[in-house]
Amino acid sequence: MDASTLENKIAAYESEGIQRVKIAITDVDGILRGKYISLDKFRSIALSHAGFCDCVFGWDVVDNLYDNSKFTGWHTAYPDAQFVLDLSSERRIPEENIPFFIADFLPREREKYHPVCPRNVLKRVLDRAENLGFKVQLAFEYEFFLFAETSHSIRQKNYRQLEPLTPGMFGYSILRNSTESELFNGLMDYCLQMEMPLEGLHCETGPGVWEAAIKYETGMRSVDNASLFKTFCKVFFQKQGITPTFMARWSLDYPGQSGHLHQSLCDAQSEQNLFFDENAPYHMSELMKSYVAGQIKYLKPLLSLAAPTINSYTRLVKGFWAPTASTWGVENRTTALRVIPGSEKSQRVEFRVGAADSNPYLTAAAMIGAGLLGIEQKLKLEDPVQGNAYAVQDSLPKEKQLPSSLDRSVDNLEACEDAKDLLGDEFVEHFIASRRWEVREAQKAITDWQLQRYFEII
Repeated sequence: MDASTLENKIAAYESEGIQRVKIAITDVDGILRGKYISLDKFRSIALSHAGFCDCVFGWDVVDNLYDNSKFTGWHTAYPDAQFVLDLSSERRIPEENIPFFIADFLPREREKYHPVCPRNVLKRVLDRAENLGFKVQLAFEYEFFLFAETSHSIRQKNYRQLEPLTPGMFGYSILRNSTESELFNGLMDYCLQMEMPLEGLHCETGPGVWEAAIKYETGMRSVDNASLFKTFCKVFFQKQGITPTFMARWSLDYPGQSGHLHQSLCDAQSEQNLFFDENAPYHMSELMKSYVAGQIKYLKPLLSLAAPTINSYTRLVKGFWAPTASTWGVENRTTALRVIPGSEKSQRVEFRVGAADSNPYLTAAAMIGAGLLGIEQKLKLEDPVQGNAYAVQDSLPKEKQLPSSLDRSVDNLEACEDAKDLLGDEFVEHFIASRRWEVREAQKAITDWQLQRYFEII
């Protein structure tokens, strides 16, 4: 965009009565951080850059400052990091009718990528795919629970005895989605207005739990849509006195909440689906086999990027719809990777381990990157798991057994040299520090289980 085009854009805003825009960046936990700026400020930075305090990479989800980060902290005095607006990311926020832009932090001098910005980490992996001649097609699916509660009432109740939006276990319910049709249609219309359309929306198994399938897109656009959906889904419902949660598992009485990722590679020029081979078993091309083999090999060391919280690991339990080992199968929902045979248009693989609480930029970077490593290393794919993958898990080798806690998962990431090459040394170091902090924060807590078990009897 040149200066003349920018002035025309601003003139068009002014003719609509628009006086400000909203901008946001994504932190390591996948949380959108941003602000409103005036049109004059927008004019001054749209073709240039501006500063944003880098404390957004120096604190956790509740703004507590890390004490173990080299990248930023009191020792660096939390300087401004320079950011640039991605003008191609423009959307309109419904009801506000305000333009919204995603921002990227600028790399340091003589560097191509900002070392810890999640969107830059994904750019790094997408560029790797492009250098190999590929475009990446992606689609996220998210499960989330809805409660007839406000941000205040959930805190007043200390997150206990919350009222679900609807009662009972009623997956794919026509009764529930028809009774709540205003909310179902309202959310789908809201997402259309924000240019992140949903392909499907339905009730899942559990009280007040829904699943949204975001329409597939190419590369960054798809992951931007996933990131925005997680925030603006909350905005849509909270304006109506309803609170969603994307926690991996909010109650041990119900299955956890997934963040599945569908993937395929296309030729960068012809856009032909390179995963499809009409004459091969399951229509899997040799390229697709190597891609899936890479994900099998690297799922364990990269797991913390797709399961980044203490709570993520409460979902990874046998028999609760979340795979617990690095396995693949054909149309098999018990395996970590579900190959979905189809036409040239629909042939793809679904990553089923990721939780709804993960940062979509990092989940996508990890899983695409793992697949690319498989292609680069010409890895061979083993036979698929037939039937129940949980039943064969104990017979699998150690490198395929997924860890049951964040601290063990981070240990695996730290030991993986290929992860550092894929995502950048500095990012891996910073991410590990942020997860070590998360583990230490959890260790400070006295849980309900501890009180009930030890308070009187021990």
